[in-house]
Amino acid sequence: MTENESKAAAADLAKRLRLLLDVAITESGVEPTYSQIAAYLGERGTNLSRSRWTYMVNGHRYVQDPEIFEGLAAFFDVDADFLVGSDGAEVPPRVSAQLDLVRSMRAAKVKSYAARTLGDISPKALQAISRFLDEEMAHTIEQ
Repeated sequence: MTENESKAAAADLAKRLRLLLDVAITESGVEPTYSQIAAYLGERGTNLSRSRWTYMVNGHRYVQDPEIFEGLAAFFDVDADFLVGSDGAEVPPRVSAQLDLVRSMRAAKVKSYAARTLGDISPKALQAISRFLDEEMAHTIEQ
């Protein structure tokens, strides 16, 4: 693996881990802590150091450890192929549904914020902002 491929793989893994953390937050209301994740993996006989977790979740270094990937996949209840970004690995339906919900909630917050902040803006301008945000959300979902 070249240095550029390693950097891209690290960034992709970090993106997937942050996505799974976001899904966990929407499902439980709180973000899983490093301690919870490390304890879960420890029960499975896999050690996850805080520095390794930090490298992984921030995309600083690509970690190639199948045991950690399997343990994290089990913790987040996804297929390990999805976690590591294997070719053909699909976003799990549960994750996709939660993502759609998070995107909708974020778009609604932005629309509400825009309406409050902009104050005396015309209804036509608010509708244009709303359409733009909806189109952006639809474009993001397609990716």
